[in-house]
Amino acid sequence: MHIDIVPNRGSPPTVLLRESYREGKKVKKRTLANLSDLPMAQVEAIRAILRGETWGPVTERWTVIRSQAHGHAEAVGLMMKRLNIASLIASRPCRERDIVKALIASRILAPHTKLATTRWWHTTTVAEMFGVTDVTENDCYAAMDWLLARQDRIQKKLAARHLKADGLALYDLSSSYFEGATCPLARRGYSRDGRRGTLQVNYGLMTDDRGCPVAVTVHEGNTADSTTLMPEIARVRDEFGITQFVMVGDRGMISSAAITTLRDQGGIDWITALKSSSIRALVEDKTIQPDLFDERNLCEITHPDYPGERLVACRNPELAKLRRHKREELLQATEDDLAKIAARIEAGRLKGQDKIGVAVGRVVNRYKMAKHMSLTITDTTLTFTRKSEAIAAEAVLDGIYIIRTSVNPERLDSASCVRHYKSLSQVERAFRSLKTVDLKVRPIHHRLSDRALPAAWPVRAHIFLCMLAYYVEWHLKEAWRELLFADEDQAAKATRDPVAPAERSAAAKAKVARRHHADGTLIHSFQTLLTELATIVRNTCTLAGVDDASPFTITTQPTPLQEWAMACVANFPM
Repeated sequence: MHIDIVPNRGSPPTVLLRESYREGKKVKKRTLANLSDLPMAQVEAIRAILRGETWGPVTERWTVIRSQAHGHAEAVGLMMKRLNIASLIASRPCRERDIVKALIASRILAPHTKLATTRWWHTTTVAEMFGVTDVTENDCYAAMDWLLARQDRIQKKLAARHLKADGLALYDLSSSYFEGATCPLARRGYSRDGRRGTLQVNYGLMTDDRGCPVAVTVHEGNTADSTTLMPEIARVRDEFGITQFVMVGDRGMISSAAITTLRDQGGIDWITALKSSSIRALVEDKTIQPDLFDERNLCEITHPDYPGERLVACRNPELAKLRRHKREELLQATEDDLAKIAARIEAGRLKGQDKIGVAVGRVVNRYKMAKHMSLTITDTTLTFTRKSEAIAAEAVLDGIYIIRTSVNPERLDSASCVRHYKSLSQVERAFRSLKTVDLKVRPIHHRLSDRALPAAWPVRAHIFLCMLAYYVEWHLKEAWRELLFADEDQAAKATRDPVAPAERSAAAKAKVARRHHADGTLIHSFQTLLTELATIVRNTCTLAGVDDASPFTITTQPTPLQEWAMACVANFPM
């Protein structure tokens, strides 16, 4: 008996179990069974048995001595090759470069402390992939010191890749809390994490107009946003060699003083927004009037207080509703708490103008509604009413914001200026990914050990490493847009109403609603897709009962989704 595989044009082959027999001088075949419905692995097993081979359970032939998660590490490693991260870090191979590459991959896959990272490496193929099987925690810290010394060169290479002459650069500042008291950068300042009373470390992130990270700088925790801007502009001009570009920053970043300095220097344009006090002044002098927005939601104006600049006034009705609702909630909460204080006074449990004033101060400061409340306090009474005129004056500003720019209209029209200002949300998205969602830069708890280095080096190196990890992650998310709950129609952003609330395309909404592709493949978030890829496992095996047998590896076969994800990375255009 033997297996006979008969090819079928345009169809799967027919697999037949046949027997040869002799009829006179002729040798003929008869078909005993049609095996076409069997998997090829079973067909090959039957063929081996017919050849006389001895078969038994797989576990009797070899033993799996180790299993390591592999697929997610392979995907990250493949993207790092596509991005040429190795040459970005250093042009020549060295041990420090290998460790840094492994640390970048680990930050994306499993952000841990350095000690935990060196332990985690060996549960995956990361250690073998990057050649760091014998690396210790101290080796990681030494490699990070080496990396920080190369930061300027690396960021210059990133700028050459992504920043263009006469193009845009986005810049914003964030902070993270610091565990410990050894870092001189850690200061008590404004906590963007809502962790009052903790030491802060500030860091500014610069990206291109798409939100792809280019450079990061670390500052003391009490550093004001606006004071970090001019050094960043000087970096772009002097270190990156870009003398003409547009800096996009929020209203707290690009201050009037900075704009005055930029005017004197020349070559640098800006896109920012006016603060509410400046908008109120334009409303009061009748430059901005409600009827401007009767037929359209944006208009361009000029004003003598802003010579040589364009002001693009926008009104978002949805934002106006949100602000009215929020203000009413805060006013009502303030009145409710003040009523409780008044009840305590009436019951005789709270007396004295000073004590009553302290209690009232806590309430109005909590909700920031003192400007809208008229308060009368005596030793035995408390009366309060709303300031209707003040509330009405503020309500006029609801939903109105004004973009301030020096870019001439031939270069960018009004709608484009608004869109580019709103693109700062890409930097905010980067901060969310860095701090909470994926890379988890916080809490920062780094030690100096016995290294003869400035005390701020470990923190600076940690944040720079996280930025490089986000650089790789950003490109992975771009490559996997069709696999993720992400909007694939990025080109439509250039034609959508720039003032209206950001809205996903119809295709993206449909994808979120059905949660799977047309072929049934599940749609993932970035993290769940990495988890799915991690089920591709590399097994280290050895022959059973053979003492000197060399180990060999068997990697699990990828599913169609996993093959799709790997192909997206491999074919991602650079």
